[in-house]
Amino acid sequence: MKKILILGGGSIGERHLRCLLHTGRAEVSLCDVSESIRDKLAANHAIKDVYDSFEGAIENEFDGAVICTPADLHITMAASLVERGIGVLIEKPLSISLDGVESLIDQCENGNVPACVAYVSRHNPALIALKSALDKRRFGHPVEIVANCGQHFPFYRPAYREIYYADHAKGGGAIQDALTHVMNTAEWLVGPVTRLVADAEHCVLEGVDVEDTVHVMTRHDSILGSVSLNQHQAANETTITVICEDGVMRMEGHRSRWLSCSEPDSDWHVEETFDLQRDDLFLTQANAFLDQLEGASEPACSLSEGLQTLRVNLGTISSAEKGRWVTL
Repeated sequence: MKKILILGGGSIGERHLRCLLHTGRAEVSLCDVSESIRDKLAANHAIKDVYDSFEGAIENEFDGAVICTPADLHITMAASLVERGIGVLIEKPLSISLDGVESLIDQCENGNVPACVAYVSRHNPALIALKSALDKRRFGHPVEIVANCGQHFPFYRPAYREIYYADHAKGGGAIQDALTHVMNTAEWLVGPVTRLVADAEHCVLEGVDVEDTVHVMTRHDSILGSVSLNQHQAANETTITVICEDGVMRMEGHRSRWLSCSEPDSDWHVEETFDLQRDDLFLTQANAFLDQLEGASEPACSLSEGLQTLRVNLGTISSAEKGRWVTL
């Protein structure tokens, strides 16, 4: 049994806690400053220990920790944990600035401490299958990637006004909250973003003034890209399409499947469909983190990859504010 500490018991913290317990491979403790959150989760889950302060929690022995606090706290918390030899799974985004990130990467490498970033799409079987076909150049080299994503965020996170989402400085807004998943996935599939231009606006969501709608054009060296994302449409849909020289592939997140098409004017061919429940990707992520702590696997998303996507986040915010292309 690995001893795991969950830092932050909000929605995503509870999900990590629940899924780690479900693996049957972890003894899980919780740290949260809110007494009501601590009491609720302790009543609902088989938590080993509960702490009300980070400083008090890390005086105890843990094999790993999952950092689910607002993003402005991620790097300093991770550095304190890694200093004690505790492996870290850091929720996205990695941070809200570049400060301290490269130092943390060096700290992990020099201390041989496991670390990864929780971009959970890396565990989506439809995306994994699509990436395998892409890497094997089944349809030739990729030339373009297009993503269209939307959901009604208040339906899934009704407390969005009171949490980190309302504040850019804590990792809020559509760019850092949702678009970052899509950008990380796009970089995983076709390589790092090298330049971009973005437009963003607060259009619908009540009670906040951060952006809820984003459009981005990207370049991944020679590969062109575009992303459209909103957090207010009724339909919960995600499609990521990779156009190659000799065919096209598409992942439909809302249908848990991937498709291909290689003949002009022909229908999409469904390659594979997966039966996924809402916690499944997070359960796979939990097992992958435990495997990494045991030295049995590499990180699904390394800190260096998380840093690259952080640069994309910051570049997207800057481009939307200034209305011009940004080179990364």
